[in-house]
Amino acid sequence: MRRIFLSLCTGAAILSGGVGAANAQPEHAISMQGEPALRDGFRNFPYANPDAPKGGSVTYCVVGSFDNLNPFIIKSLRTTARGMIDTIYGNLVFEPLMQRSADEPFSLYGLLAESIDITPDRRVAEFHLNPNAKWSDGEPVTADDVLFTYDVYTEKGRPPYSDRMKKIAGLEKTGERSVRFTFNELADREFPLIIAMTPIIPKHGFDKETFDQTTLKPLIGSGPYRVAQVVPGQRIVFERNKDYWATDLPSKRGFDNFDRITIEYFLNANSQFEAFKKGLCAVYEEADPVKRERNLDFPAVREGKVKNEIFESGLPPVVSGFLFNTRLPKFSDVRVRRALAMLYDFEWANKNLFNGQFKRTASYWQNSELSALGRPASAKERDLLAPFPGKVMPEVMDGTYKPAETDGSGHDRAPLKAALDLFNKAGYRIESGKMVDPRGQPFGFEILTASQSEERLAALYQRTLAKLGITVTIRALEADQIQMRKQRFDFEALIGSTGFLGTLSPGIELTFRWGSESANIEGSFNLAGAADPAIDAMIEAMLNARDKESYVAAVRALDRLLISGAYIVPMQYDNRQYVSYWNYLAHPDKTPIFGYQLPTWWHKPD
Repeated sequence: MRRIFLSLCTGAAILSGGVGAANAQPEHAISMQGEPALRDGFRNFPYANPDAPKGGSVTYCVVGSFDNLNPFIIKSLRTTARGMIDTIYGNLVFEPLMQRSADEPFSLYGLLAESIDITPDRRVAEFHLNPNAKWSDGEPVTADDVLFTYDVYTEKGRPPYSDRMKKIAGLEKTGERSVRFTFNELADREFPLIIAMTPIIPKHGFDKETFDQTTLKPLIGSGPYRVAQVVPGQRIVFERNKDYWATDLPSKRGFDNFDRITIEYFLNANSQFEAFKKGLCAVYEEADPVKRERNLDFPAVREGKVKNEIFESGLPPVVSGFLFNTRLPKFSDVRVRRALAMLYDFEWANKNLFNGQFKRTASYWQNSELSALGRPASAKERDLLAPFPGKVMPEVMDGTYKPAETDGSGHDRAPLKAALDLFNKAGYRIESGKMVDPRGQPFGFEILTASQSEERLAALYQRTLAKLGITVTIRALEADQIQMRKQRFDFEALIGSTGFLGTLSPGIELTFRWGSESANIEGSFNLAGAADPAIDAMIEAMLNARDKESYVAAVRALDRLLISGAYIVPMQYDNRQYVSYWNYLAHPDKTPIFGYQLPTWWHKPD
C-alpha cells in the first residue's frame, strides 16, 4: 500500500506556506472545463424546488436481490442494496466531499467540503470541511475520517476506490477540518474532481479488519437517511434523518423530501410492473414503445391516479447492443466483429418491434459536439491517431461512416453480402451451409438475455446470422445471474451496455470501462475486454487536455476508435424518458440535462 502522509501542522503554518499561498481564495465549486455556472451564494440548484414540502413516503421497485449494505467492497459488486449510494435514488447514506450538478456537464459544489483550494496546475488540492457536517450518530465529520477512508479503500476496497492512492503522492491533515491532496505524475486534470466525488466514511463506524466482509447491519453515514429496516433480498427501508446537517445547504436545498423511502425487490420485470399497477411502486419507467402502448392504459391511468409523462434528457444516448467478449479467440479479430456489426437489422426491428419510434445508435457521444459522426477528423485528431495507423476505418476517419442499413423487409441481401466479404477476408468461409473459421471449426456463440424484450432482439439477430450459417444460441437468465456472469467475464455475448452512460464530460471512468489495465480486473466495467494502446492513449490525452479544443479532439478520436473496434453492435435509442408515476408525487418544473431527478421529487401534502 502507498503511504498516506499525515501532517499535524497548525492552521497558521498551513496558511503561510500551503496551497493558500498559490490560490488565496478557496472556491465554492470546481468545473472540469471552464467555470461553474452558479456563483458563490447561490440558493439552490435550478432544477430543485427550494420550497418543496417535506414528508410522506415513497416506494421504488427494482428487479434483483441484495445481501449486503457496504457498497465499497469487491463483494458489493453483485448484490449491494440500492440507495446506499445511488445515481437514481440518491446517495441516501453516504456522501462525497462535493455534490455534482445535474444541469452542467461536470461541475461540483460544496457538500461535506464547503470549499476547495486548488493550484492552477491541479497538482495540489486542499478541501475545507463544512464545520456543520455530522455523521448520522451526531459525531462531527473530521479530516481523520477522510484519511481513514483512503486508507481502508486502498487496503480493503473495490475498484475504482481501491485505485485512488496510486495517483496521490501525499495526503495530509492540515487542520481538524482540512485535508490536502498532492497528486503525482499519474494524475490528470480531472482527478481532483474524482477525489471530490469519492464517498467519505466514518472512522468510528467501521472496523478496518472486517471492512471487506458483507454486512446487513445498518451503517453510519453523513447522508440524509438512515437505514430503518432490512429484509435481505426483498426490501430495504430508509428513514429521513430530521437532524440532517445539510438540509439548507445550497447544493441540497429542495432534495431528500420524503420522510420514508422503501426499495422493494422483484424477481422479474413483469412482477415489478404488476406491483406498480396495484400502487405498491410509485414510479415506473418504460423505454419500450410497444409495452407502453399495450400496458400503460390501465384503470388508474384512465382515472387520473397515474400520470404518464415524458422528460427530455440532454445527454448523449446510452450505448447498448450486442456486446462481445473479445477476450475469447472467436471475437479477437476486429474484422469478424465488424462483419457481425453489419448484421443487426435495425430498420426491420424499428418498424416491427418499436412502431418506428427509435433512432439508430452509431456513436458513443451521439448528438453532441464530442461525436465523430459526420465530421472529418481534425488536424489535432489525426496527430493523436498517427502513431496507430489502420486502427480507424477510412470512412470513420473522413466522417462518412454510417451503420449498415437494410430496406426493412427482413430479406435485404446487400448487408449479408458485405458481411460475408469481410468474413472471407478474415479467413472464414461457408461449408455445407455452416460458417467455419480459418481452422475449419464451426463459428457460433451464445447470447445471454435478462428479459423478454432482450430475447426478442436476440432472436431477430439469431435469424439474420443463421442466413450466413452462424449458429447462435440464446440463454435467458435472471438479472442477478447475469450480473454474476458479468463480474467474472463469463459470457460470449450479451445484450447490454459497457457500463458506459451517456455523458457530456467523459473522464477517468473510461479507464475502468475501456482501459487496458481494467480488461482483466474482476468486477470492472470493461466487459468487452478492450485492451488497445490506441484507446489508452486517447483517454490519456483527454484527461490531460488543458483547453476545450484539445479535449474535444481527444474524445472524438476515441469515438472513432470505439466505432472502428466494433466491440458492441449498437442498437437503438430514444433520448426521451417515459415515466409513469402515481399522482400523489410531484416534481420540479425544470428538467436538467441529466434528465429527471427523483431525489428532488416530493409527496403532495394531504
